Amino acid sequence: MVERRCAGCWNIKDRNELIKITNTGGNVVINPNSKIFGRSAYLCYNKTCIEKALKKNKLDKFLKTSIPSELKGQLLDEL
Repeated sequence: MVERRCAGCWNIKDRNELIKITNTGGNVVINPNSKIFGRSAYLCYNKTCIEKALKKNKLDKFLKTSIPSELKGQLLDEL
C-alpha cells in the first residue's frame, strides 16, 4: 500500500483513493493510471478538497507551475 497526502485536506490516504495531477515539464495533466512521470500532487475525490486546493493555489505551489483554467474546470466537473 502506497500512501500519499491530499493537497486539499492534508490527510494521508492510499494512492488509489486520490486524483493524481502531474506536471510533465510545463504541461499539467490529470494522471489516472500513473503512467506519466513528473512532479505530482494528489487530491481526494471530493469537491471540498479540490476547491480548497484551487482557492489557496496549493496545486500551483506543489507542481511549481500555474494550473490552466481548463484543468481546474475539468477537476470540478469530474465529480
